[in-house]
Amino acid sequence: MKIFLSVLTLIIFIAGCGKKDQSCSFTDSNSIAPAAEVQQLQDSLNKYAITAIKHSTGFFYKINTQGSGTGIANLCTNISVSYKGSFFNGKIFDSTITGQKADFQLGEVLVGWQKGVPLISKGGDIDLYIPPSLAYGSTPRTDNMGNVVIPANSYLVFNIHIIEIQ
Repeated sequence: MKIFLSVLTLIIFIAGCGKKDQSCSFTDSNSIAPAAEVQQLQDSLNKYAITAIKHSTGFFYKINTQGSGTGIANLCTNISVSYKGSFFNGKIFDSTITGQKADFQLGEVLVGWQKGVPLISKGGDIDLYIPPSLAYGSTPRTDNMGNVVIPANSYLVFNIHIIEIQ
């Protein structure tokens, strides 16, 4: 029995001391929005009199505040943000609660965010206008009750403020 407990203790000790793999497995996306989506997005920007810059991947952006200091190194960078997600008609589908933040690695979010958020630094604020292929595509997003929150093939608008970059 003593040998069993000694072996068990040793196994627990070794397992507890083993380093977890902290490596990052995210890979940079090479997705580019189709021309038809980019044109429809441009049409929506024109309709709502929004001036924005076209990114090479097909989303549009407007930097409100550049921010300063630490920038985002790669998709494995941990960031804290406050944000609001809406449709062009102004209907909000998601946001952080006022005074709260969302924490994640950049590689965990939409391709449009992965490409757009690094355009600013800590303290920066950006508006992203994202076509479906760089967002959720043809997959509708539902809440925990099964209600569709973001219909398939939606064009999305995000205002993102970077609070912290680790």
